[in-house]
Amino acid sequence: MATSNVVVYQNYIAGAWRDGRGGATFTSANPAHDQELLGIFQRSTVEDLDEAIGAAQAAFPAWRATPAPERGEIILRAALILEQRREEYSKLLTREMGKVLKEARGDLQTAIDFGKFVAAAGRRAEGETVPSALRDKICLTLREPLGVVGIITPWNFPLAIPAWKIFPALVAGNTVVFKPASDTPLLATKLVEALVDAGLPPGVLNLVTGPGGTLGDALASDPRVAMISLTGSTEVGRRVAEVCGRDLRRVALELGGKNAIIVMDDGNLDEAAAAAAWAGFGTTGQRCTATSRIIVHRNVLDAFNDRLVALAEKQRLGDGLDPTVDMGPLVNRGRVGAVDSYIDIGKAEGARLLTGGRPARGGDLDEGAFFMPTVFSEVGAEMRIAREEIFGPVISVIPVTDYDQAIAVANGTEYGLSCAIFTEDMRKVFRAMRDIQAGLVYVNAGTTGAEPQLPFGGLKASGNGHRELGQRPLDEWSEVKSIFVSYPG
Repeated sequence: MATSNVVVYQNYIAGAWRDGRGGATFTSANPAHDQELLGIFQRSTVEDLDEAIGAAQAAFPAWRATPAPERGEIILRAALILEQRREEYSKLLTREMGKVLKEARGDLQTAIDFGKFVAAAGRRAEGETVPSALRDKICLTLREPLGVVGIITPWNFPLAIPAWKIFPALVAGNTVVFKPASDTPLLATKLVEALVDAGLPPGVLNLVTGPGGTLGDALASDPRVAMISLTGSTEVGRRVAEVCGRDLRRVALELGGKNAIIVMDDGNLDEAAAAAAWAGFGTTGQRCTATSRIIVHRNVLDAFNDRLVALAEKQRLGDGLDPTVDMGPLVNRGRVGAVDSYIDIGKAEGARLLTGGRPARGGDLDEGAFFMPTVFSEVGAEMRIAREEIFGPVISVIPVTDYDQAIAVANGTEYGLSCAIFTEDMRKVFRAMRDIQAGLVYVNAGTTGAEPQLPFGGLKASGNGHRELGQRPLDEWSEVKSIFVSYPG
């Protein structure tokens, strides 16, 4: 694999692009054509991370003193720069992560929209003024930044998720050390470039690329870091929470999911199957909100299965830059093996494989990490394929006999991120809104699709209760200080 003409990218620390201290590097490749290298990146060491944290710490007093409206204006400029570069970055995103170009544009648009949305928070970082129980006294609250925050992001939304963490953290007055996923360091670098071009002062944002095991642990355990915000697996989230909990530092976790669509016997089957195919096979099933379970009333099981299988078998696989392609590759060949192992598990547990269930081969597909859209039916709620996060294009159809059983199955995993129900019965709709144990609930729609103005996050093992996005985007990134002012005569 030739690297002589491949661009070498650097860390960004204290306002300068610089090589890692250890001199080691790693590459980022196109998962649709994994001989195509997109860049060479720094395999950073703990020494690099130490410098980044020190730079963020040194920059904090001046950034905190910068008026919040001015901080917001920098974020707005960054959003407008992303908008100008949307098509360029969208194509890079497809090449680096694999999702089809339409979805890559959506990833960029989410970052742009939230940047515009959160920029205005610099002029409305709200506090409260409340009555006092005593005479000649006033009570109010102020919001203050936390200090240095560490941000660790995944590869499946390599621009949207970093943006919806970094933008509000900066508007709130924090300084940031950013450790992106090693599968998508190029898009992380492009996001930092946009913020630098928007006028962000040196040291306020620092980028360090490299192995998550080494750098993530070091970032989470450093007492100079006031907060860690992580989107990743539940296993990693537990580890980070344990490390931060030792000295009571704040941690915000967005973790795994085993999301379900409930299809009642009065639901629109065509709409439900289309939503399931989009939410289950979009981004090749590599979303934390992807639909991996369909809980279907036994009365309509066969009719629903026929529709879903037909849609699965119509999916065209290939390079996401091809406008005729419906589903791109998994993020790397290692993920192909991981997903494939669950096919054997499902068969051994007695589930019925309806379609797919194997890596995709032939022609250009041999060059990348492709897997066939897969549907199992007659899945039991206790089976591993119905309980464990597969993170690939694998859907398990679980038959039930009534609403109560459907809710019990939907709530019967450790996760609680996203859930949907298809029904025309408004009584069931309102009961489901109450009964479903998930942070995101969809009615007559799939389990995916965040909007910047609504909080995003999960329950149970899908997170620790913090919410990103939404109408109060600075809450997670600041502390509340209560002020008592007495003015006796």
